[in-house]
Amino acid sequence: MQVIGLCRFSYPAIGGFQVDFDTLEEKLAYLYAPARMEERFATFETITLPPLRAQTDPDFTFVVVIGDSLPDMYRDRLEALLADMPQVDLQVHAPAQHRPIMKKIINSVRHDSDAPCLQFRMDDDDAVAIDYVERLRGVATDVRDLAARDELLGIDFNRGYIIRPGAGGVEAAATSAPFQTAALAMMVHPKSRQTIMNFAHFRLPGIMTCVTLTEPVMLLRGHNDFNDSRQGPAVKPQKLAMMDAAGEAELADRFHIDADAVRAAFSRV
Repeated sequence: MQVIGLCRFSYPAIGGFQVDFDTLEEKLAYLYAPARMEERFATFETITLPPLRAQTDPDFTFVVVIGDSLPDMYRDRLEALLADMPQVDLQVHAPAQHRPIMKKIINSVRHDSDAPCLQFRMDDDDAVAIDYVERLRGVATDVRDLAARDELLGIDFNRGYIIRPGAGGVEAAATSAPFQTAALAMMVHPKSRQTIMNFAHFRLPGIMTCVTLTEPVMLLRGHNDFNDSRQGPAVKPQKLAMMDAAGEAELADRFHIDADAVRAAFSRV
């Protein structure tokens, strides 16, 4: 079964933002502001990419989507960061309607196959555990009889941490909230062209059969001042605590994340 992951790296979609902007120029100024980009790169380099590089099953495609307006200095930096990852398909697109363009991108890398396609999405400050692809394929194999009855089936790994990396280390809070984006996947029938981007992640259980797995720790959900979901007066603060040595050891074991590298990267932001 082909596994496809999708990540938008500061892509200026039309729509798809909980708090949007009046003009494209305002959106680009926000997305490409130097302080925000430095934070994005520090997170992407030390949180998102290490577990993808260390996947126990390296047979997957990871599509990274950027805008054609991304300044050259950031595009060159991103290309250098991804150069050692054969799984990466870096795609450049002009601003377009969010869901249609993401669906088109996912289907552009699908292989013709008689097997279902497994798809996941993540933000550029999220992470999945080092055995995510392996376990996703395993679960999909276990539920193939169930999935054969329908066009789509959701696979939800719901346990992990909400995290905020910084110069002092990684602050975190345990989470088991269902249908978070980072480790949520969808199993798509081989003849279907629907994708995980057809649906809002929290609506999957009302649309299709879903299987939820609560063990093991499988996701990290980024939490910072630049999160789109953190904008607006109704947002409640999230209580996070600095991870101790045991927590940092778990990050290293489950996500191949080096807390010292996090501290070093964010000390430069």
